[in-house]
Amino acid sequence: MRRRLAELALPSSVPARGRLRRRLATFTTALLMVGVVGTGCAGPDSEWVAPRAAATPGTGSAAPNGGAPTWTDCSDVARNLLNGVPRGITYQCATIKVPQDWTADNGETFDIALLRARSSRQTDRIGSLLINPGGPGGSGVDYAVYLSQLPQLNSRFDVVGFDPRGVGRSTQVKCMTDAQLDTLFGYDPDPVAKADFDTFVAVNREVSDACSAKYGESLRLFSTVQTARDMDAVRKAVGDEKTTYLGYSYGTLLGAVYAHLFPTNIRALVLDGAIDPTEQAESRSEGQARGFERAFNNFAEWCGQTPVSCPVAPDPRAVVQEQLAAARTAPKAGAGGRQATPGWIFTAVVASLYVKDDWEKLARALDDLRDGDTTGIFTLADGYAERDQNGHYTNLFDANTAVNCTDYETYPTLERIRALQSDWRKKYPLFGAGLAMGMVNCAVWPTKHDPYPVGAAKGSPPIVVVGTKGDPATPYEQAPKLADVLGTGVVLTWNGEGHTAYPQTICITQAVNNYLINLRVPAKGTVCPA
Repeated sequence: MRRRLAELALPSSVPARGRLRRRLATFTTALLMVGVVGTGCAGPDSEWVAPRAAATPGTGSAAPNGGAPTWTDCSDVARNLLNGVPRGITYQCATIKVPQDWTADNGETFDIALLRARSSRQTDRIGSLLINPGGPGGSGVDYAVYLSQLPQLNSRFDVVGFDPRGVGRSTQVKCMTDAQLDTLFGYDPDPVAKADFDTFVAVNREVSDACSAKYGESLRLFSTVQTARDMDAVRKAVGDEKTTYLGYSYGTLLGAVYAHLFPTNIRALVLDGAIDPTEQAESRSEGQARGFERAFNNFAEWCGQTPVSCPVAPDPRAVVQEQLAAARTAPKAGAGGRQATPGWIFTAVVASLYVKDDWEKLARALDDLRDGDTTGIFTLADGYAERDQNGHYTNLFDANTAVNCTDYETYPTLERIRALQSDWRKKYPLFGAGLAMGMVNCAVWPTKHDPYPVGAAKGSPPIVVVGTKGDPATPYEQAPKLADVLGTGVVLTWNGEGHTAYPQTICITQAVNNYLINLRVPAKGTVCPA
């Protein structure tokens, strides 16, 4: 995640900051799924195969590991992510066990991987700062490594990340092949012909059938409400009386559910890149379509103002539309014979709108594409898609789909999606059809749902909800809605671009740090400049 940290800047040598930033979104689509997944923490990378026996209803009150976890050195995680271990910070990992189903504890458990970063310069320790980077499917273990370098945080907190159930180093859900993901990402985001629409549906059915065959009804166990209960198990495991939490994007939804379930267990919550938990799948997808159109318009305005940095000025929208149209009949070839199909171009455009610093990369990638060079397009798209140079994917998309398709009680039908595709194509010319098509995967998802509870955090302290005016993935309008739902929410606004705000700007950084450390809530109506 690329964050300009002002006086709290991360070392310039930190790799993949832009890549991390692009992963912090919440999409309910097979085309637009974002997260962070990594490898190499203490504890097994366990891929779970579901038991076929039905669980017996119960209370689900089992304690993780029966007590405190065993922490072991895992400096290799930081070394792999940062090309070295920051001086004065120790990294330890542990695995705790949680019930597979907190409402029907039959003794079956999942492994939850934790990482704890602790600075040797820590004084007046407050406790742990728990991290979730979003997704769903993002690795809190990885993200904690990055945030552990912020001195105003690590001087007062242990920075603790966890991989949610289904994700990364925790018990994984994995049922999509690399070939299937290549097809989904590369597919035309707006298949106009009925036969092309039906083919896309068939690929998604193939995925859902494979997941159903492997996991059956137990896929519902990867829901947000189950993970929110895992969070309280993590709180107990690290020995905190109250939870201090920083959640991004999907992590704001997770935090909101936690706050509703465990309001009196909260010390401080920051929810950055807010999601309105009352929205249903259709309205959320339309909100993203609107948000990406707005973000692209902001990119186009920048393009016109800085033509030296934007070789596709004065009309980048026309260039994108021209290249999508050309790719539908004659996609340009890249390294290894890969073809820059409309889906990959679309993914590259989406990826670049998460971080304003990537706007110039998008402009140059589109200009190069006009000349037949696909390198820039694939660099943006592959970083977003978590696809390595050998064509392998993480399990991000498996987890993302399992969570999203489980969280809603109902989903639009294929007929409704087909109608929305046509309608949104007119209302949101670049992104509407693609966001409508992104709902196909959950429309054909095979298992029961486990919707999260929505409601006030009665008895909780004030919760800071951060919204960014130019956020494409979690549009700003959701921030005040989330604050209202919580009842104790206080909105902190950034007049900036891109997805999420902390710690990119001095104003936001100071306000959030003052709240996390000193419990001083930002004044009502606080707006930070771009």
